[in-house]
Order: sequence, then structure tokens, then C-alpha cells
Amino acid sequence: MTITRSIRTPIQNRVVQTGGLVFVGGTTADDTTQSMGPQTHNILTKIEGYLGEIGLDRTAIVAATIFVTDLSMKKEMDPVWTAFFGEGLPTRATVGVADLGGTTLIEVVVTAAKG
Repeated sequence: MTITRSIRTPIQNRVVQTGGLVFVGGTTADDTTQSMGPQTHNILTKIEGYLGEIGLDRTAIVAATIFVTDLSMKKEMDPVWTAFFGEGLPTRATVGVADLGGTTLIEVVVTAAKG
């Protein structure tokens, strides 16, 4: 089995590829002082950029796990999410968590298909 790791940070490889799957680790917004909608958009744009570095785009995303600090904020997240993906919506699980650190409202993990 071949495993390719890329976009290294101090604590992880942001992207790991193996067996035709691409895993993008937990991604948060650059500016966490913004509300849920802008944080969501920033995260999705960052994820698409990570995928772009390996020749993929948002259409390759097949599954997402979303962690939010307040499930009532899904109503602000959902329109951004659906506008970003259009008809190519991946599967999704949204999990409420107590804290993501500081003013971070959302963290997204995705799996994409390659090939």
C-alpha cells in the first residue's frame, strides 16, 4: 500500500492519500472572529485549495464530518455549504462539541476520492 502525505504542519500532514482516497485533516477558519457563515466559507475555500495542490477540486469530496460549538448555528452554515457544493453535495455528519478553542465555531474534516 502506498501512502502519500503532504502539506505538513507542526502537528499533522494536512492531506494523506492512500488507496484512491484522500483525507483532509481538521480545518478551521483563518479569522475566527467572524460568524459561522464566513468561517464556513473560509474553511471550504481552504480545503479546495489543499485538494487543488494534488489535482482535485470540491467535486471529489465524498464525505465530511463537521464539528460545531453550537448546533443552532447550522442554519447559518447550511446555506454556505449548499451554495459551495451545489448539486455535488457529499455525505455529511454534523457533531456538536463543547469547545474548539478560542473563538473557533467550526472545524471540518473531509474525505475525497481520487481516480
